[in-house]
Amino acid sequence: MLLILRKTYEDLSQEAARLVGDRLRRKPNLVLGLATGSTPLGLYTALIDKCRNEGLDFSKVTTFNLDEYIGLPRSHQQSYHYFMRESLFKHINLDSRHTHVPDGMARDIEAQCEWYEQRIVDVGGIDLQILGIGANGHLAFNEPGSSLGSRTRIKTLSERTVRDNARFFTSMEQVPRYAITMGIGTIMEARELLILASGESKAEAVRAAVEGPITAACPASICQMHRRAYFIIDEAARSKLTQVPVEEVTGREYAAPGYQSLRLGEPSEIFGERRAHERT
Repeated sequence: MLLILRKTYEDLSQEAARLVGDRLRRKPNLVLGLATGSTPLGLYTALIDKCRNEGLDFSKVTTFNLDEYIGLPRSHQQSYHYFMRESLFKHINLDSRHTHVPDGMARDIEAQCEWYEQRIVDVGGIDLQILGIGANGHLAFNEPGSSLGSRTRIKTLSERTVRDNARFFTSMEQVPRYAITMGIGTIMEARELLILASGESKAEAVRAAVEGPITAACPASICQMHRRAYFIIDEAARSKLTQVPVEEVTGREYAAPGYQSLRLGEPSEIFGERRAHERT
């Protein structure tokens, strides 16, 4: 696992876009796992810019989103179908036939989950999975207590997640209580993970995920076990890490047992020919 510190949310987003752009240039038919929420918006804006101004080509890319609310039609402004279309898909040269978001209106939700899992297998698996991290450490809608080996399934949302999502709806009664989500086992099968965290509200979750024990109480902690997981965080999100010294923000390299971090403001080794340090 590699920890990459950046000063601001904008810096974090640009670093993430460089990683995605590098992987796409190396493999034009990249299978890309996508996340929703406010954290990846800066990344998506940067990718749109790269597509328009640098010729980054998405025409052969296949995408899979992590999750979708159950009971919201695709046209609903808070559905993740709508979010992805407005935030990314309609702005880049991505073939809509190659995009996948779980169908929260499916008549048979369990069959939809099984189909989603099989579709990922059919295209050869996910190459790079983008992830945010919830304030309670959840990945996608895998809430604390979720099985670390879980597959795509129906999930009941925790009260904290419902409260966090309430700002997007006009009333608490409108906030969905159930979702389809990729399981943690599904996520961990991606060849690379890119986890983004920004802001002080995510600091405790980042600390638990990076420095804490691997436990279902913090689903994101399972990323410690992935050979090629990259945490890109800003200064606010790293504020509760106990193993990262103050010197890190001045640009000095620091490596602690269990993970390694890179110098602020320097190109990270995950881009270009050099291989990233990997947790063993």
